[in-house]
Amino acid sequence: MKRLTLATIFVFLTALTAPPAISVATAQGQGQPAPVLSIPVSAANFVGTFNLSRFAVVGGVVNAVGTLVGTLTTPTGPVSIVRNLSIPLQTPPTASCEILHLELGPISLNLLGLVVNLNQVVLDIEAQPGPGNLLGNLLCAVAGLLDNPNGLAQILNQILRVITG
Repeated sequence: MKRLTLATIFVFLTALTAPPAISVATAQGQGQPAPVLSIPVSAANFVGTFNLSRFAVVGGVVNAVGTLVGTLTTPTGPVSIVRNLSIPLQTPPTASCEILHLELGPISLNLLGLVVNLNQVVLDIEAQPGPGNLLGNLLCAVAGLLDNPNGLAQILNQILRVITG
């Protein structure tokens, strides 16, 4: 199972907890108002908001798409910034692919007078991908078939529509 990066978790949690904003633009010329979620952004010399309008898959990676609006403070004075952004929400490469995790509690059987006691059993099977690891590469690729960035983008867009209602 892939784990999300800290930045991805931060963006997602910020998006869920930020107050919804009223749509301020149309969805890239499609004529329909896009749901917009305003996320406050603050850095050393920048203060503004990222107006998240949708999620899209770009090059097989889910991206948060929106507009960054704010003010950058420079030595010569403040500068207004308005930029369309596509921010990739990447997952880090994993060293292994979890194939199976099985935990069995203690088992006690009485088979016609033959008593069998088995303590707790934990079975972990992981595939190790890499050069020369044919089976590990194959099993990680098969496990990766379950990863669907298009489906994830659709789910995130549905969540965004619910939040911005």
